[in-house]
This record gives sequence, structure tokens and C-alpha cells, in this order.
Amino acid sequence: MNILDLDHSLTAQEAVTRRLENGQARRLDLLDLGPKLRLWSTERTYRRFSERLGQRPAHNGPQPEIFFVGSGDYHHLTPAFLANLKEPVSLIHFDNHPDWVRLAPRRHCGSWVNRALQMPHIQRIVTLGPCSEDLDSPQLRGGNLGALRQGKLQLFPWQHAPSKVWGRIGDGAGHQQRENHLHWHNLVDQDWPGFIAQMIAGLPTEAVWITIDKDVLASEDAATNWDQGGMRLSHLLQALRLLAEGKRVLGIDVCGEFAAPAFSNALKRWEATSDQPPVERWSQADLLRNSVTNEALMSLFEELYP
Repeated sequence: MNILDLDHSLTAQEAVTRRLENGQARRLDLLDLGPKLRLWSTERTYRRFSERLGQRPAHNGPQPEIFFVGSGDYHHLTPAFLANLKEPVSLIHFDNHPDWVRLAPRRHCGSWVNRALQMPHIQRIVTLGPCSEDLDSPQLRGGNLGALRQGKLQLFPWQHAPSKVWGRIGDGAGHQQRENHLHWHNLVDQDWPGFIAQMIAGLPTEAVWITIDKDVLASEDAATNWDQGGMRLSHLLQALRLLAEGKRVLGIDVCGEFAAPAFSNALKRWEATSDQPPVERWSQADLLRNSVTNEALMSLFEELYP
């Protein structure tokens, strides 16, 4: 297991430090790049990150490579993990946000899905769990509805009201269009194991990569820098187990810790202040939930991929 230390959030957790001490995990010191990468990055800094990532010890064997990344402000690093995959892959994306904004900078935590969609080996992205306001009039917010129309992106909110749209988007796996609204197939209404099994059966590839932003979870299970979704940890763990049983998992990356604000410039500080809930909403007791949840995730990965 790789612990990417970008913001101190992971190394403050007992679930992580114990594994670092006993050799079950290794730490990659990226603290010097953290503030420059956070929220969004220039291409130059992103390349520096990719180069540093490439200096880690080679991953051998059939088991997936696993990364814990820190705050959800770093979700735009996921394409760097995908860059060197050698076969067609489906990307399973757990998140409270679709991360599909077309108007944001290229390397932005709210737009990285568009970069992944451009990779020739990524055959489909399935986004599971959004509840956020990003799905309110998504065209006005820059959402990539063209990818939904083409079917290369499938999106299943955890729970969301119909989204107003203009023009013809058409029906998809996760929605139906009725006049000028997309009516979502909300996961909260589904038989969860049955839905996951059906989703797996419909994937176009044998291999998958799993990317998790823990803001997909309800606040009972995680405390992040962003607004929380409604999925429970038990749902996530069950889905991960079913994916491991049904597909060949090439890798997993997990972000969505809480990290105190530390940005490299004033524009990022302004963006965080305007887009993210106030950090004061969490107490130290709230933050302990992240270590408990990471313990559950790491223990499951160790069971599934010994």
C-alpha cells in the first residue's frame, strides 16, 4: 500500500502509522508538492508529481496497486495512476461529485474525469454516489453531458432530484430523459448487491480500476474537506468485495481525508473558501472517523489481496 504524504492527513491516523511501522505500507514524501498540487495544478507541477510517482519501487505481482492520497483536493492525480496501464480498463468512481466540469483548469479536482475520458484505454467510467448540487442544472455548471450522451460515462446518484437540461441528452444506464429533465436511477432506491452485480455484468472490460473519494460517504463514516454524500461505509465495502469477486482489479486509489487548508496562492484560498464548507464544522472527534473508515478499507484490501 502506498501512502502519498501530500498534506499530513494520513500520517496523523493510527490505522496508517501502524502499517507504516510494520512494513505493510510505504510512505512517499510529497509534502513539498502538496500545496502546489492542491485543488488544481499547472502542467509543470503535475509532470513533477508524475515523475516522483514513477520513482517508487516497481509494483510486481497480480495484486492491485493501492494508493491512499490524502484530501479530496487531490483527486485530479488519479489520471497519473492510470497513465501506464497496458490494457482496456473500466474506471469505477465513487464520489459525491461527478468531477466532470469542462470549464475548470485541465488539472483540477473538479474536472479530472474529462482527462480520464480522453485516455484511449479507459473504455467506460461509472460514477457512483453523487448527491451534490453539481447535478442541479448541470449544463450551467459545465457538466460533461456529452459523455453521458455517448455512453462512455454512466452516472448513478445516491439520491438526487431530476436535473433540468436543455436539448436532447437521451436515456442512459443511470437516467431517463423526460422532456427537459434527467430523472436519475437513484441508488438509495436500488437493491444494492443486485445493482452492483448488474453494473459489473455490463462492464465492457475484464479489468477495472477503482477510485474512491470518501466524501461519497455519509458524515457518520467520514469527515472531509467537501460536502458529504449519503452512501454508508457498509455499502462501499460490499461493492468493493463484489468488484474483487467479479473483475480483475488493477488498482485502487482513495482520497477524501480532511486536511487543514494549505494553498500555494491566494486564488486557491479564495476557491476553497467559496466552494468548500467551513472547516470548523468538524471536531477532533469527527476527524477520528477517517481513521476508523481507513482501517476498515485497509483491512478489506489486505483480506482480498493478501
